[in-house]
Amino acid sequence: MRLYRNLSVAVVDALGEIFVNKKYADKVIEKVLKANPKWGARDRRFIAETTYDIVRWYRLFSELAEAQEHDFWKLLGVWCVWSRAELPAWDELKGINRARIEARYEQLKNNRVLRESIPDWLDELGQSELGTAWEKEITALNEEAKVVLRVNTLKTSRKELQQILDEEDIATNAPPEFPDALLLEQRQNIFTRQAFKDGLFEVQDAGSQLIAPYLQVKPGMRVIDACAGGGGKTLHLASLMQNKGRIIAMDTEDWKLEELKKRARRAGVGNIETRVIESSKTIKRLENSADRLLLDVPCSGLGVLKRNPDAKWKLNLDFINRVKELQQHILIDYSTMLKPGGLLVYATCSLFPSENEKQVQQFMQSHSNFELLDQHVVRPSEGFDGFFMARIKKS
Repeated sequence: MRLYRNLSVAVVDALGEIFVNKKYADKVIEKVLKANPKWGARDRRFIAETTYDIVRWYRLFSELAEAQEHDFWKLLGVWCVWSRAELPAWDELKGINRARIEARYEQLKNNRVLRESIPDWLDELGQSELGTAWEKEITALNEEAKVVLRVNTLKTSRKELQQILDEEDIATNAPPEFPDALLLEQRQNIFTRQAFKDGLFEVQDAGSQLIAPYLQVKPGMRVIDACAGGGGKTLHLASLMQNKGRIIAMDTEDWKLEELKKRARRAGVGNIETRVIESSKTIKRLENSADRLLLDVPCSGLGVLKRNPDAKWKLNLDFINRVKELQQHILIDYSTMLKPGGLLVYATCSLFPSENEKQVQQFMQSHSNFELLDQHVVRPSEGFDGFFMARIKKS
């Protein structure tokens, strides 16, 4: 593989935005690609994938390069060695020695925090939370995330969508354990396709697609999605309910609900009402009103590091401790919206029991009128993102 200077400059600039200016990687890459519409698909893929690779392996590459902080050209040089790419004779890449880097990796590879390119605190936390399972999961979290579509069954079937995409030379496969999912065989920008514009699918990880069905909704029910965000799971609930009944999608951020409204229009969903949570009164007005309640709570997000590798450099223990307090607060306060006899699903995209099973256990100890029916963990080592879900009944 040969590197082109203009594309390499784009990668280095993107890394500066992510690590120096603390911007989110997905937003930075989106902005870089939008600013250069003339780049072809191969160029765009190189910029996105190379940037994500270096973000993912930032600590390891820094050690291999023996580079000063934020020397992103040196990290790009290490990436060339790592990827077996041609090393250009550019001034910025002087001193990159392939044999030395390979020898240095042999020295470092038995050190887990370097080999898996993670902060010390995260390795210690993972070990204490998951024990021997941590090794397998952190290795899986460094794999590239698959691109997974969720078929919008209000407009099409999985078989029909697969055929439509196949006619556009987009090869997919249909995993039997995820009935609404299609996996892209090759990464590409799927958002420019007519099938997306027509609302035939959303992009949603396969693990995430298990959460809405876990709520066991039926057409005609009154459902509250109390931490709806951009609404991926809300839209899945609408399709499972065949657009019948009522879904109240709530969030503390108005702009997220505006995004949900746009997505709902594209998907042909008409049974969603949005409400901004302005105070505890918003929750109180809905007391004992929901047949089903989804609490997809804020969390560390450590189950989705495949998709958001920059999170491991932005997170810290203080944030995780604060978010755990918020999780318990949401469980206690928001569960009042559920009718007696109704079902609640508590969900996170975290692997850690302190955000998952232990939060549910703590809630159950102080709320005897709730019964834990089932809980399920989706592990990154199974091939997709990591999720936790617990189904709870109000007696």
